[in-house]
Amino acid sequence: MSTPAAPSPWFPTAPCTPGRCAAHPGPPAPRVAAARGALRLAAGLAAVLLGVLLAPLTAVLPPARRLACVRVWCRAVVRAFGVRIRVHGPAVPPGTPLLVVANHLSWLDIPLVAAVLPGRMLAKREVRGWPVLGALAALGGTLFVDRERLRSLPGTVAALGRVLAGGGRAVVFPEGSTWCGRAGGAFRPAAFQAALDTGTDVQPVRIAYRPAGPAAFVGDDPLGASLWRVATARGLVAELRVLDPLSGRRHPDRRALARAAETAVHGHRRGPAVTGVPRRPAAAGRSAQPTVASDSANRPSSSVHQRASVSPAAASSLRTPS
Repeated sequence: MSTPAAPSPWFPTAPCTPGRCAAHPGPPAPRVAAARGALRLAAGLAAVLLGVLLAPLTAVLPPARRLACVRVWCRAVVRAFGVRIRVHGPAVPPGTPLLVVANHLSWLDIPLVAAVLPGRMLAKREVRGWPVLGALAALGGTLFVDRERLRSLPGTVAALGRVLAGGGRAVVFPEGSTWCGRAGGAFRPAAFQAALDTGTDVQPVRIAYRPAGPAAFVGDDPLGASLWRVATARGLVAELRVLDPLSGRRHPDRRALARAAETAVHGHRRGPAVTGVPRRPAAAGRSAQPTVASDSANRPSSSVHQRASVSPAAASSLRTPS
């Protein structure tokens, strides 16, 4: 009997687990009846399928019209699952090249951001083969990265740079893993090099869900269970706050730019350290860790909310988009 391989040390990890994060200790989140949840789930899947069928018709449209269609489609997908969208902050002029960076909590982040700031998203290659979400990502023009091959990292950054240099918009979740929303991860700096190379501003975006539990897609949480949890949640609201853009001219390198974006999104609090593992200063922690230009690791370890001293779990997950 073979022993499961430990997760690669190159991959970012999130100390969140479904039982402690998605369930959120305390009173359970209000839910709708199972029949209504089933209707929402069917409507959400139908909205995705409709987008797949109509995608060839939008291929001939000008880029601006095509992005408008993506916005309408993704908003329809989110609403079909019973999730209301609230957007805060200034409107971003259409056609403005930007590197959009956001915290990562759920598979819902992808259609949510695309409904407000559509662009070419970055995701791990496994997402391409996922049911429902794989089609959603591919039709949105997602750039897929092979996280197993670190040598592909410069090519990934170059691909992002070409999108930005061409006047397009790229979307990255630089934490590299989904978090439950009660804590957040460090922003990996690799993708920020594309903004520096092209002189493009970085647009930080803060995502939150109310209540947070049903939307959290962390650890070894199965995709089907997450879809059902979202579809049966009562009064689930997705909040997207557009923050002030950051100019690369004010930051000397990609690490400084990543730290500025992280501070904007998380504030001065990234969340409690894993119990038993002392938190290092932010700068030292980043310089000691290799950079990974992935925005979708979703790998579980011991819960950041657990007070007992534990070690990160060895198991890894192949979930969480972009």
